[in-house]
Amino acid sequence: MEVGKPQKGSINQLHILFVGLIIVSLSIITYFFILKGVFGDFSTDNFIPKMERTNNLLAGGKAKVAILYSNYTQNMLPQGSTWLEDNLNTWKRFLSNNGYGCTVIQDSIIEQGKHFNYDVIILMGSKSLSDKEIIQIKKYLDRGGSVFATSGTATFSEDGKWRGWEYFSQVYGLKFSKEIDNDQVIKIHTLRGQLPITANIPTGYPLKIATWDKPIACEILDPRTIQASFWYNFRLQDGLVREEIKKSAGIAYGTYNAGRFVWMGFEINSVIGVQEDYIYFDKLFKNCMSWLTYQPLAYVSEWPEGYQAAAVITPEISQEISGTENLLPILASENVKASFFIDPYVAEQNKSLVQQLSKYGEVGSLVDIGYLASVNDTVNKLNDLYTQTAKIRDAKRRIEAITKKPVQGLFPLFGLFDQMTPKALIDAGYLYVMTDSLTDRSVPKVLIRDKNRVSAMTKTARDDNEIIRDLHLTQNEFQFYTYQEDIDRILFEGGLYIMKLHPEFQCKAEHVQVVRDVIRDLKLKKFWITTADEIQKWYMKKNYVELRIERRGISRIVVVVTNPGKEVYSDLSVLVDMNDNAESIKLTSEIIGTEAPAFKYNKSDNSLYLFIKNLKAGESRTFNIDYTKTNR
Repeated sequence: MEVGKPQKGSINQLHILFVGLIIVSLSIITYFFILKGVFGDFSTDNFIPKMERTNNLLAGGKAKVAILYSNYTQNMLPQGSTWLEDNLNTWKRFLSNNGYGCTVIQDSIIEQGKHFNYDVIILMGSKSLSDKEIIQIKKYLDRGGSVFATSGTATFSEDGKWRGWEYFSQVYGLKFSKEIDNDQVIKIHTLRGQLPITANIPTGYPLKIATWDKPIACEILDPRTIQASFWYNFRLQDGLVREEIKKSAGIAYGTYNAGRFVWMGFEINSVIGVQEDYIYFDKLFKNCMSWLTYQPLAYVSEWPEGYQAAAVITPEISQEISGTENLLPILASENVKASFFIDPYVAEQNKSLVQQLSKYGEVGSLVDIGYLASVNDTVNKLNDLYTQTAKIRDAKRRIEAITKKPVQGLFPLFGLFDQMTPKALIDAGYLYVMTDSLTDRSVPKVLIRDKNRVSAMTKTARDDNEIIRDLHLTQNEFQFYTYQEDIDRILFEGGLYIMKLHPEFQCKAEHVQVVRDVIRDLKLKKFWITTADEIQKWYMKKNYVELRIERRGISRIVVVVTNPGKEVYSDLSVLVDMNDNAESIKLTSEIIGTEAPAFKYNKSDNSLYLFIKNLKAGESRTFNIDYTKTNR
């Protein structure tokens, strides 16, 4: 064999090396394209294999959470009290149910400054804190930490002496108003809608809070703090509605320098009620933790784009009908429609007027389906299912014969309905019931019976029976002010304002001008003024929509929107709280050929509105939100 001469068929090592480098390069390029497809835009240092970052981005790691077990607070309690331990166990359970682990820390950990590596510190009922703790908590917030607190944080010193509310005003931006009286075992606590921490909870939902721990009501002092609830109950309490709501915040959230906080004026052990109450409180808890840990949140806007709340004008015509015609010129000039509810026998005696009413909105049935049999009864005795169905079906037939339009809504004569009424409505071909019965929200509630659905809309404000007949407010300016108070309350909640009118009161010639004033006030405050059947259509479709959101990478959020309903959702507005400072936002669809929706970004609160068109029945769309992080 001749030395140094390449043999026939041998492989050149340089060639192997060159091919290998090409394969490796292509693999790296492919890898980065895959990463870009999953995580969006990134820089190479984002994928240096640091354990913490790998856990957070790829393994779905959760935030580090610490719960302060304050011995200073324990020392203030009666000997043998398990109050703090009971609260600790409840916090552990809620955190565990939502996928968070936690570490229990003592006062000394915070005093020595060993708490800065936690993402969230929970101050459960920590009424007694040392001066060192307060200083260290403020430093922690200054550095971007998050605090989840309950009750009167730091109102006592470490030796149990009264300190006051200085910490509250400085850190939470709150002013103490009062302790909630424990003369009632349960106190209703109403939640606002359209907020990140109340996402996917019915607007106006009344949490039931036990008063044994003397919950706290506060007033917002600082624009950095947002009021998320109120203790005031307009149905049971006196006072000026606007002022009472303002002074009765029970949940607030906001920022303190670079940090965040959520404060609840009650212990989470105090939440009581039926299963639904615990379900919604769990959602509230999860939303609070997501907001504190900078996770994105998404929810369907309560009302069509551009509206802050909704309103329906509902004249009720049972016997007296003269006066109703006074309302029609106002509806016409203001270009507003109403939902008229009329007794079918009264309708048959006034056919021409009823036909005229149908041109100014919809006409529904006003039917007697039963009432409380006597003052000694403890339950309402309504008609049985057969009788209810027969009555409301007959009313529908009679009114439709006059108006030549479908009757879709029922108003029970005495404002009451029971568990049989939804079935009767479905059997008779109705789509909604409007009632004076108190429900658990200030927006429609979807009732399901045997896979069929109807909507229930409850009375959310005082009507002219109460304002004119009961309160004897005969001067128009006082009537208008009273309506305004309820309008402002509903606007604050973000719910549905129902203005119930009667021909013998607000529709009289001397009072009807107030209706015009109310309509103009509603328009000024961006209420969607429409008919009850339009509200029903909107809310029924909205109720079907399902959302899923997750952060994928450090500059990509993925939103999945699904319509499992039976109708096309022609105009859907989804609000995404990005929980991140962003600019240069780019929205793409995960499926090639699917058009990305239009969007609007609000830099002031990092909220992104997605305007999705024609989401078909059974359709699911996935959208990638890519952006550049900023430090503003």
